[in-house]
Amino acid sequence: MDNVETDQTPFAAVTAHTSRLQRQYQALLDQSTPFVLYRWVGTGVFICVFFLRVFLAQGWYIVAYALGIYLLNLFLAFLQPKFDPSNDMLDNEMEDGSAGGLPTKQDEEFRPFIRRLPEFKFWHEATRAIAIALCCSWFEIFNVPVFWPVLVMYWIILFVLTMRKQIQHMIKYRYVPFSFGKAKYGKTSTS
Repeated sequence: MDNVETDQTPFAAVTAHTSRLQRQYQALLDQSTPFVLYRWVGTGVFICVFFLRVFLAQGWYIVAYALGIYLLNLFLAFLQPKFDPSNDMLDNEMEDGSAGGLPTKQDEEFRPFIRRLPEFKFWHEATRAIAIALCCSWFEIFNVPVFWPVLVMYWIILFVLTMRKQIQHMIKYRYVPFSFGKAKYGKTSTS
């Protein structure tokens, strides 16, 4: 058991307790890291509960819209490379006047795709945002009266335009942020 010293200040006691809770939370996150499918299924169920809450309560459309915009922003960061080839090209042009790019020939250097937002952080931030949105949906102050079809259409237009731009960027600089469909190299058995 934890023994609290009698001469310990209340601030130090709260800090120690908060630190212990943060370590326990981080330990739970560390244990959940290898279970990618289960984490995303849980997040999917969580977002369905949120949308069911919004649908049944017939309100909190602004909260749902803000959540949608934030999740779209996270998704775009997940799709983008950490080192953007267009920025690298601009930097190279400014320095030596030549155009740079991704390797296109066999003898050029291989650079793996590194995400700007890793999968685990994407999952963690998305789940945390859904939890906050679900909590906000229980407070009347966040139930701003709006005409929800306008928000839905605006979000769809925003999604289509940003994804079109992202897909054009992916085609222009020839990178694929997903691992399915790519050649996999592994150990070959020699018999």
